[in-house]
This record gives sequence, structure tokens and C-alpha cells, in this order.
Amino acid sequence: MLLSAFGSLLQLLYLAMLVLAVVAFVFAATAREDAYRAADKKKKSFWLIILGIAVAVNLLIPMLFLQLAGVVASIVFMVDVRPALKEVSGGGGGGGGGRRGGSSSDGPYGPYNGGR
Repeated sequence: MLLSAFGSLLQLLYLAMLVLAVVAFVFAATAREDAYRAADKKKKSFWLIILGIAVAVNLLIPMLFLQLAGVVASIVFMVDVRPALKEVSGGGGGGGGGRRGGSSSDGPYGPYNGGR
């Protein structure tokens, strides 16, 4: 009973690692080549090779050490490279409707000053 629960937990972990690698690979493949240079990151081909290997390892070689290396590469891409690419490409911004800057007290029509 306990071993089967642990086995299914490991399968979920393997699936999560595979999904993360595939998503990172797709994001790397869809970004423009010049955005990598403009963001001063490694070349697009570098990230496609690294993330492609991560996907292949997750699919073909169930060795946890290699899979963890792929997860690290995927996380680095998702938290460092992808935001830089979005910023350079003009696709970032977050919740402010595409505008940059401002403060936390800004409303949709400008700064909120409490009626002063």
C-alpha cells in the first residue's frame, strides 16, 4: 500500500518534470532569434538543444539525476531567460494594461491620491 502510493507520487513527479521541460521547449522555440541576442542571453539554438535533451531524457531515460538536471535547465529558462525575452520583445507588462512604471496606488485612470 505504502509502496504503491510512493510509486504513484514518483510518477506524478516524473510527469510534472516532463511537462515543465516541454513547456519550456515550446516557449524557447516560439521566441524570436534576435530577442535572445537583444536580451544578452545564450543563442536560441543553445536553449533548444538543452531543453530538447531535457525532454528526451524525461521521455527515454528514467534516471532521476539526469531528469533533475533537465528540471534545473527548464527552471532557469522559465525564470531568467523567458522574462528577458518577453521584455525585449515587448510582450511583458503584467497587469497594468501594458503600461510601464507607476506605483501601487495608481488606478486605471492615473494616480489615486485619496481625493486631495
